[in-house]
Amino acid sequence: MASDMASSTFPWLTLSIFVPIVAGLIVLAVGSEKRPDIARKLALAGAILGFLVTLPLYIGFDPHTAQMQFVENVPWIPSLAMNYHLGIDGISLWFVLLTSFITVIVVLAGWESVTKHVAQYMAAFLILSGFMVGVFCALDGMLFYIFFEATLIPMYIIIGAWGGPNRVYAALKFFLYTLMGSLLTLIAFIYLWHAAGDSFDVHKWQNTPLTYTAQVFVFIALWASFAVKVPMWPIHTWLPDAHVEAPTGGSVVLAAVMLKLGCYGFLRFLLPIAPDASHGLAGVIIALSLIAIIYIGLVAIVQDDMKKLVAYSSVAHMGFVTLGFFIFNAAGLEGAIVQMLSHGFVSGAMFLCIGVMYDRLHTRRIADYGGVINPMPRFVAFFVLFSMANCGLPGTSGFVGEFTVIMGAVQYNFWIGLATASALIWGASYSLWMLKRVAYGPIGNDRVRAMKELSGREFLILGLMAIMVLYLGIYPQFFTDPMHASVQALLNHVAVSKL
Repeated sequence: MASDMASSTFPWLTLSIFVPIVAGLIVLAVGSEKRPDIARKLALAGAILGFLVTLPLYIGFDPHTAQMQFVENVPWIPSLAMNYHLGIDGISLWFVLLTSFITVIVVLAGWESVTKHVAQYMAAFLILSGFMVGVFCALDGMLFYIFFEATLIPMYIIIGAWGGPNRVYAALKFFLYTLMGSLLTLIAFIYLWHAAGDSFDVHKWQNTPLTYTAQVFVFIALWASFAVKVPMWPIHTWLPDAHVEAPTGGSVVLAAVMLKLGCYGFLRFLLPIAPDASHGLAGVIIALSLIAIIYIGLVAIVQDDMKKLVAYSSVAHMGFVTLGFFIFNAAGLEGAIVQMLSHGFVSGAMFLCIGVMYDRLHTRRIADYGGVINPMPRFVAFFVLFSMANCGLPGTSGFVGEFTVIMGAVQYNFWIGLATASALIWGASYSLWMLKRVAYGPIGNDRVRAMKELSGREFLILGLMAIMVLYLGIYPQFFTDPMHASVQALLNHVAVSKL
């Protein structure tokens, strides 16, 4: 894999990580139950500032190199060879920007719906944002692990404190699933530290020759952690519970960013560190991915809870991602990364739409709606767009990632490509079936008739998400150009046997 470029002269990555964390701490210190408006305004200012400090990463990014950029590397714990080592390439760039953008959205989304412990709610999202950016930037194995595990704490609190009736069960299940997988990852990291000559440098890990047996051990240990986060079938069962019980902002961040932490782990650690094992076990991952794409798509069709339906659709969409990783061609890998970004916008927007309706009727059951287009035509326009994107309509971001992965799968194996393409049928089925029952037809009941149209704040939130969904769908080159060099470098690295 590529080495670092010269260290950054200005610590943009440190700012990207710690501006939202510090803002969250300030909100905690200053906010009070008597003046929630202060907490909201401070949180919004912190989220916007956190987004602004990530923009220079795109402006100053060189798309023609696969080397790490904006590198910061200073000793942290010298006795254990741990460094505060940060950097981004064309793969991680977009996920830093996605995280900071989504943080602004969730702060705005909780502006009126959250009325209790507002300061703690806003602070949890800001601190979580900083931790997630840290995951995407860390080039020291232990630093990555600390950020990776730290994300569990604020999300556990968000689900457990502001979630639905079964929030404690869902939060505990989320925490235990992800923690158990991570313990195996810690063992693998300690082994890699020793194998690389007592170093936590990720680049050294990627270039340390391991026996096939050792690679299989590392593969299984890393898969255990990252696959839970994705989540892959059959260890996906925590996700529907977490989504159903989480508040709207929690569902948005969970879908838009936190699921990508596991996918990113595949790209940064599993594939480059254990390339031979990745090729050897690719058939297993492809099979699991196809089960997620097809079977979970069928499961989504029969759901009567809108959040649970979108949660299962997330598992199916993440199947495209893991499939794209393990077919080892440029179309599959770039398509998978684009699918990660698209899912961040589309699934996040779907949960926002469900949140808008829940704020008015306080129910997520599809049967409780019907004819929503009559009192809320502007809202339904957004809901239609995001539902179409969720099933891969051309011109939307959902089409670009899925179609590119399908083309890569056809190059790899025609029958795998054909099976993957069948997912478009299931995606259209569950998305359009939900849309028809919720938005169209006669007005379901008097409560639906009394629903109020989007407020200016809600229109702004959904409008921003719609712009991203359409822009990625119409002009994907803007997003793919910076990642070409890094994707090709990863493919070249994985193609060369380390035995």
